[in-house]
Amino acid sequence: MIVHWRGHDLQAWDAVHASAAAALQQDWAYGSSLAMMGVHVLRARVMQDDEQLAQAQFIVRKWGRWGAVALCSRGPVWSRPLLPQQEAEAYAALKQSLPLKGIHFMAVTPEVAQGVPHGLSPFRRIMTGMSTVMLDITPSLDALRAQMDRRWRYSLADAENSNMTVQRVGTNVGQYRWLLDREVQQRQEKNLDGLPVAFFDHYVDSRKQPAKNILTMRADLNRDRIAAMMFLIHGQAATYQVGWTSDAGRDLNAHYLILMKAIEVLKERGVRMLDLGGVNTIRSAGVARFKMRTGGKVLTLAGTYI
Repeated sequence: MIVHWRGHDLQAWDAVHASAAAALQQDWAYGSSLAMMGVHVLRARVMQDDEQLAQAQFIVRKWGRWGAVALCSRGPVWSRPLLPQQEAEAYAALKQSLPLKGIHFMAVTPEVAQGVPHGLSPFRRIMTGMSTVMLDITPSLDALRAQMDRRWRYSLADAENSNMTVQRVGTNVGQYRWLLDREVQQRQEKNLDGLPVAFFDHYVDSRKQPAKNILTMRADLNRDRIAAMMFLIHGQAATYQVGWTSDAGRDLNAHYLILMKAIEVLKERGVRMLDLGGVNTIRSAGVARFKMRTGGKVLTLAGTYI
């Protein structure tokens, strides 16, 4: 196997990513947005007999003067299914050819469920995998609604019968900045982590049509903003990234209606897989229940390996 670390074609990369409905962390725009903020990003294509087997995006984190770790999060993206032994050969080729000097390590968090055989088994696992909820939105809206938990449907019906309205928010910075300001405030109050706010501006502008990169939906009651959700779109997948609600929005179950309206818009834009984000049933039990009761599947990743 041969690994190419340079000379990648954006359209070819996007095509593979879209076909696999791959994770946000392997999207070209995700890497380029971080690169614009000074983060070192590496991209690789694993080839065999002129066939691309995989592509992988790495975020490089340096420590000290000579140390670095290259993290491939929720990747690589495989062009076709491979046997675990073939995957292991690809990982070995990536590790051996990693273009970093000094003391360096390759860490990989594969997009594979816990317990499923994969090519990183010979490597050492250093962290357990996070859990997220993946919602396939290709069925009809009626079918999606039918698969939701009964309590989720009741909350949605209550929201639909309220006086609030839901609308799309534009992609100009001034139109969604207020939501990111609320997000920063939430992080400070609840001691939460997240992507830097500057990342979102870069991501919105990463392609010629910003509407293909981001979707923000807002709920209003009369003239007041009461809740909002922001989704990042990457190929045929989207990831729920930012959410905020006021007390009024919480009382009216605003996020239930916002999410249903967002699914409708995302389907129109060709999205087939919605990543609702991490679930923590201990620290954020209410948020976890909201996501899990949509009818999506809980995906617990295999972990991080070096």
